[in-house]
Amino acid sequence: MSEDKETLILDDLMQKITSKAFKSGEKLPSENELAEKYGVPRMTVRNALLKLEERGYIYSKQGKGRYLKEESLQIQLHLTAKTSFTEKMKQAGYNLETRNINCEKIGFDARIYRILNAPENGTVYKISRLRLLDDEPIAIHSSYVNEAMFPDIGEDGRQIGSMFAYYRKLGYTEFASRKSLLSITFPSSKEQQLLSCKSLVPLIVVESDCVDAKEGNILEHTKILYRSDKFKYDITMD
Repeated sequence: MSEDKETLILDDLMQKITSKAFKSGEKLPSENELAEKYGVPRMTVRNALLKLEERGYIYSKQGKGRYLKEESLQIQLHLTAKTSFTEKMKQAGYNLETRNINCEKIGFDARIYRILNAPENGTVYKISRLRLLDDEPIAIHSSYVNEAMFPDIGEDGRQIGSMFAYYRKLGYTEFASRKSLLSITFPSSKEQQLLSCKSLVPLIVVESDCVDAKEGNILEHTKILYRSDKFKYDITMD
């Protein structure tokens, strides 16, 4: 029965949040106040609040209580790889910072190797960057690149912030996207640390292939993990 009551409290609080009965940044009623309102033990209320926190809707201030998170920032999310992420964000006027966090060989992955036309005994590198807007982590952007296509990628990849800028230095000037896929996942412990989010905050996954528009060759397979709790994404097609 306590689980049923916990679910009812969680649903009621969620409804209040989505209908904006609570204002952005507002302090929520205390556990004692909510326990009295719903006629349940304080622990039942606490469990419901912890779930809200895990989902990224509220946050705690030690000794002060729980607060509704600030209004999400709305940004334009393009689903094609014709323009670089860096260029998209800068054109929109956002204060974007990119941190190169990893460059490593991956183990054989049949799907990625097939997309990149890499043989099973070939080498594919994964170059990952953390994207931040106004000092808030927004996304982890990973590019999978065939070493046969870019022989120096193992060394160069450690310094790359924008893959498109790297490709342009090598003579590629026009880019196209073969297809884009969108799905949902939940963050690993490492991704939670990088994105400063909880384990139950869904991540939006966008996968696409970047193609050299002139020759039709696959330059990279891209996978981007976007936080869903801090931002709203406009996917209106131009």
